[in-house]
Amino acid sequence: MPIDVAKATSAEPRTTELAWDHKDVQLYHLGIGAGAATPQKPHPATDPDELRYTLESALHVLPSFATVAGGGMAVAGGLSAPGIDVDLAAVLHGGQSVTVHRPLPVRGRARQTSSVPAVYDKGKAAVIVLRSEVADEEGPLWTCDTQIFVRGEGDFGGERGASARLELPERAPDLSTERHIREDQALLYRLSGDWNPLHADPEFAKLAGFDRPILHGLCTYGVALKAVVDTLLDGDVARVRSYATRFAGVVFPGETLHIRAWREPGRIQASVTAPERDDAAVLADTVVEHS
Repeated sequence: MPIDVAKATSAEPRTTELAWDHKDVQLYHLGIGAGAATPQKPHPATDPDELRYTLESALHVLPSFATVAGGGMAVAGGLSAPGIDVDLAAVLHGGQSVTVHRPLPVRGRARQTSSVPAVYDKGKAAVIVLRSEVADEEGPLWTCDTQIFVRGEGDFGGERGASARLELPERAPDLSTERHIREDQALLYRLSGDWNPLHADPEFAKLAGFDRPILHGLCTYGVALKAVVDTLLDGDVARVRSYATRFAGVVFPGETLHIRAWREPGRIQASVTAPERDDAAVLADTVVEHS
């Protein structure tokens, strides 16, 4: 089996130096739709709320930027960790969480410590859990847990891991909005560091079982968080404490995302669907914890 579970989970943590500046933050924000028109913002390029994501003199950092800071080294490093040798065509992003220990700086240099705390056996697939903990000279910045779904690598007799699902509240959402995904959105988003050809190369996408390239799950992840922050958290990125989701389905560039969210004490629960495909689930079990 290409995944040696014992070797992967017992390996010494790996360290990587990360660096980013305002250009990386701005590129990421543009990659998740900052500055794009929405029903609420017909002139987004000069909208003060959007300039917080796109203008260096007013910039603040959406916490989901943690998934690409330094070029998205967490996932790339995890898939080359000891004991792991998998085919990229069999890889899908299963889930993601980011816990923010303090607001992310616009410019930074930090050290990332990465490990594989678990590999779960889902029968027809394996799920690799990658953990990256990032700190700078002032202390911890964020912790990311990334779940990588690898088709064809399960059934090795390991633990299945948790499978509980969150039920959506049985009331009208506090937020119901749509975000259009541009045809070139994946091409723009991948410039932040995720070079998997699944998101750009039609021939590679066919090898992976898709008619055409799909959008990065982490792009959808960022789009959804921005919508929640902008509408339910007064545009204040510093209020986000953690953000977790399960990737329940794919998005194709050119489609629309329907984002619904419900306020609860100290947190917001959300779901994202694709209305062009009968509201097929895209993000599920999605929770933003906040101050």
